[in-house]
Amino acid sequence: MHKDPSTPRRSQAKSLGTRGIALVALGLTVAAIGLFMLGGGIRLITLGGSWYFAPAGLGLTVAGALIVLRRPLGTAIYLAVFAATVAWSVWDAGLAFWPLFSRLFALAAVALPLALLMPVRRGGERSAPPRPAYPLAAVIAMALGATLYKALLPQPIQTADGAPAPVPGAAVGTVAGADWRYYGRTPSGTRHAPLNQITPENVAGLEVAWIYRTGEIPKGSQGHVVTPLHVDGVLYGCTQSSQIFALDADTGKERWRFDPNSSANNVYPRCRGVGYHDAAATASSQTSGAALAACTRRVIATTVDARIVAVDALTGTACADFGNNGSVSLRVGMDDANPELYFPTAAPTVVRDLVVVGGLVWDNQKVGEPSGVVRAFNVRTGALVWAWDLGNPALTGLPPEGKSYTPGTPNVWSTPAFDVALGLVYLPTGNATPDFWGGHRTEADDRYSSSIVALDIATGRERWRFQTVHHDRWDYDVPSQPALYDVPDGRGGTTPALIQTTKRGQIFMLDRRNGTPIAKVEERPVPQGGAPDDRSALTQPYSVGMPSIGTEPLSERRMWGLTPLDQLVCRINFRRARYEGEFTPPSERLTIQYPSWLGGMNWGSVSIAENLGYLIVNDTRVAIWNRLIPRKAYDDAAKSNGGHEGGAPQQGTPWGIEQGRFLSPLGVPCQEPPYGTINAIDLATRKIVWSMPLGTTEETGPLGIATRLPMPIGMPTRGGPVTTSSGLVFMAGSQDYYFRALDVRSGRELWRRRLPVGAETTPMTYVSPRSGRQFVVISAGGNSSTTQKGDYVLAFALPK
Repeated sequence: MHKDPSTPRRSQAKSLGTRGIALVALGLTVAAIGLFMLGGGIRLITLGGSWYFAPAGLGLTVAGALIVLRRPLGTAIYLAVFAATVAWSVWDAGLAFWPLFSRLFALAAVALPLALLMPVRRGGERSAPPRPAYPLAAVIAMALGATLYKALLPQPIQTADGAPAPVPGAAVGTVAGADWRYYGRTPSGTRHAPLNQITPENVAGLEVAWIYRTGEIPKGSQGHVVTPLHVDGVLYGCTQSSQIFALDADTGKERWRFDPNSSANNVYPRCRGVGYHDAAATASSQTSGAALAACTRRVIATTVDARIVAVDALTGTACADFGNNGSVSLRVGMDDANPELYFPTAAPTVVRDLVVVGGLVWDNQKVGEPSGVVRAFNVRTGALVWAWDLGNPALTGLPPEGKSYTPGTPNVWSTPAFDVALGLVYLPTGNATPDFWGGHRTEADDRYSSSIVALDIATGRERWRFQTVHHDRWDYDVPSQPALYDVPDGRGGTTPALIQTTKRGQIFMLDRRNGTPIAKVEERPVPQGGAPDDRSALTQPYSVGMPSIGTEPLSERRMWGLTPLDQLVCRINFRRARYEGEFTPPSERLTIQYPSWLGGMNWGSVSIAENLGYLIVNDTRVAIWNRLIPRKAYDDAAKSNGGHEGGAPQQGTPWGIEQGRFLSPLGVPCQEPPYGTINAIDLATRKIVWSMPLGTTEETGPLGIATRLPMPIGMPTRGGPVTTSSGLVFMAGSQDYYFRALDVRSGRELWRRRLPVGAETTPMTYVSPRSGRQFVVISAGGNSSTTQKGDYVLAFALPK
């Protein structure tokens, strides 16, 4: 058969033409990147920022133009810029993995196809044999592969290597047996179970034992975040609509369910837990034997429409002797102007024969929101025993007819702890609303905001207080339950301590008898200014005697992005904003707050491995921005567009506020990872033992698109940890769907199980008295980063 001798040459030309088109496209991409970096870099220089981006952008622009012309010099310039970028990156960020990833990975990914196409010259002819190009491409490909591999491995912040042997203190307020009778397992809020059936050696064998579905999948602002109680073989929990359920501890089968018929709550409906009371075990009980037959053991819960309800723990029927047929209204004595802005979300605190309750007050809506009063009711009758109204301490019961508890005072929306031996209940207080402007606040507001207050259990009278933030304008309310533990005193004895975590990442260790710091606290000067009609505290308390978590100040060097481009935008926005470190006050100028009101630490609280003396604490590290908007401008905008996304009206003040997370254009936090961690602190040495990022990017990613890559970068956390005496930490709470077990001594992950949806709550563990099996239970209702929600309560155990 006759062959056309020109065919191979035409095929070769066609192939080279395709390569040439690819090279032109690549050159245009490089030039576009360069122009963006050149323009943004010039802007950054004018703001006093880095000089890297502008000259690098100029080099890439020139390189891109030459690559479009298919001149090898363009590739050479690109590689020279990349080499300079490597040197600059190490100088700018050191050798930390994720900061280098941000600066180098995207440019290296462009260099790979560029090296492969490097032999192409203008006109489509080969410029030289490809020997120099392909080895370079191979090196870049191997580097990219090694980087991706390392990105899938944990990057410890601090390991336990060389840590001294733990010196434990002593547990207080213990609970006998294998029950979980309080929200924090014990009145001390340590979330530690002295159980050893599940160990570091066998935890990998954990499997699902049973699953319970509540039938209420959260919608909108609802949250399924309950931590159940376990008492004598029965679990007690609640749903976001305030229904109470009882489950068989071995099978998860529902024993009973009680519906209090709560009216709808569209603000923030959730129930984090219930309380339990056994009258037969209360030495002070004066109830007759006949009355003990019904509701001797009762479950106490609050509702989303601001009531307390009591039901029989065995049958789930309402306790007729409690209030009005099992219900007591918490709106009695409250200002009737905005009843929907007050409701409890935390578990009620059952201490002796009292039910102590505070309540959530919906922040930043207006001046004079409902009172933050804390009240104690008789657990059997529902009668009010005492009230603590910090704005009117002389009022110890119901207000006079026609009056109310003091509106707008700091509230207690989290869970107290208590020490029966000392006769004290410890309240973590919130802030006087609104949060971001305090020109109207009273002396009492400023005295009690963002504090720990100890009250006498019997009378509700104040015994001591300690403030974590003065004149709080940052929503730094104390969000977590205090943890009580007797810490080593260094002389062979112990000191009764209260450990309090904060949104600031500061951890305060106080003598729980009188509130004086055990770990040194010092007052430090802080930035001044902000709104001209507000005031600033000159100093703020810093717990220098304890480690702080995630509090390293932001800087331009700490700005981050998946590419140099979004990192550049973050650098520009950082330079444009006002940021003078922690406590930069809100103003009309865009202001960055870090740590933010997301945390630091939040409502999930901590665990203390009581047999080791290790404090286990998780955190969130995401900055926020805010800006005060003059009253008229805010109200006019709200009328025209229905309100600001991420804003709040703060009615009754001169300012509304708009705010949001400080994110890159790709929706990634602007500061470098990690964004969430879990840590162990030795309470004897008061030093960090280990610190690990917690959570992967599997269910999140740029522009909200899940990466499906389990990169353990460390994601924002909610919920909290629990520990066991066998040496385990159980924790969910990250933005992926995993429930994990860690080695308490090293932080090393020993087991994880994917849940049906995310879990933003604290787990619990118990041993069933009937089967003798240890179970670990977690509620999974979804997390804030994904739309998939659920109504699951899952129990895990070793195989029978």
